[in-house]
Amino acid sequence: MSMADYEQAKQIINANKGKGTFVGPRPEALVKKAEVALGVRFPATYRQFLLDYGAGNFGSAEFYGVIDDDWEESSVPDGVWYTLNERAESSMPTELVVVGDTGAGELYVLDLAEEPGRVCIVDPGTAMTARERIAADFGAFLLDRVQRIIR
Repeated sequence: MSMADYEQAKQIINANKGKGTFVGPRPEALVKKAEVALGVRFPATYRQFLLDYGAGNFGSAEFYGVIDDDWEESSVPDGVWYTLNERAESSMPTELVVVGDTGAGELYVLDLAEEPGRVCIVDPGTAMTARERIAADFGAFLLDRVQRIIR
């Protein structure tokens, strides 16, 4: 996994500030607290996104992340809150972390199991064992989504 895709996506986001709305940089202590709450270690590209942007959108593309540490009374784009709710309501496996939704009822997730950090699509109405890989890591996922917006 490389940070190159993430850095390229970051350049696009920063060059097109009018297209994005983000909660802003999150402190390291909050990111660590989110990892503890979920029982995972975030991959480098997603971790850097959280530190730089927190959560938000670029055009119509939403990126779930960390807003604050109130994971009981929150909403989208709080990925920690969303993941914890999916684990409770649909028995989402603990190796998955929600980073967005497709708009068609499926979720974009980080899969921290076999290929740590890959981004997949899962259907929350299933056991979530069928995982369609769409990106090698969060950086590649972010770059693809922001490039689609600026085309």
